[in-house]
Amino acid sequence: MKPYFILAFPVFLAACSSGPPVPDWKMNAQSALERSTGAYMAGRDLVEQNEFAHARDDIAATGKVELVIRAELIRCAVRTAALVFGDCTGFAALRADAAPADIAYADYLAGRAQPSDAALLPEPQRAVLAAPSDSAAAAAVKGIADPLSQLVAAGALFKANRATPELVAQAIATSSDQGWRRPLLAWLNVQALRADKAGDPAEADRIRRRIALVEGQPR
Repeated sequence: MKPYFILAFPVFLAACSSGPPVPDWKMNAQSALERSTGAYMAGRDLVEQNEFAHARDDIAATGKVELVIRAELIRCAVRTAALVFGDCTGFAALRADAAPADIAYADYLAGRAQPSDAALLPEPQRAVLAAPSDSAAAAAVKGIADPLSQLVAAGALFKANRATPELVAQAIATSSDQGWRRPLLAWLNVQALRADKAGDPAEADRIRRRIALVEGQPR
């Protein structure tokens, strides 16, 4: 699984192949953040909480508030990918010390960023925010190579009420391909509700049979 720092910012914890030895905190924090993210996408909340706490503690020990802010934003981004839209409380507590790019990314995850903010976003997300139409935004999401970055972009569009049927289908396919249960269930439920609203009970029932399969419930 790729380092999740590409979701939002450069790989500020990545080890270098040359130069002085990498401090233990960097490797430990990156590994813990990766485990935290993987656990969240699988629906293992207690593991996610413990691993993130370890990562945050390692980063906070440096006194580098900008790195703690980015870790909190990564955690918020993962929730956006799974359509969980509670307040980003960890970031909010540090917002006074956040750089403009941090604030723009937080607003993007909350669905309230403006196209003029696109240049401040991580590269994979810029074309999504700057897209002139919902269909163009969906196409920009499909063009993102990293699966998690792609789901983050899809979630941000959903939060901004810009999610097309094609976007939902793409998010489902990506979640399924990665075996990420939590976002897959979230996006399938969106698709089922839209089938209900469209007056297509057969399609809605088909989707809910798939949901039951993912949940491990016979139907």
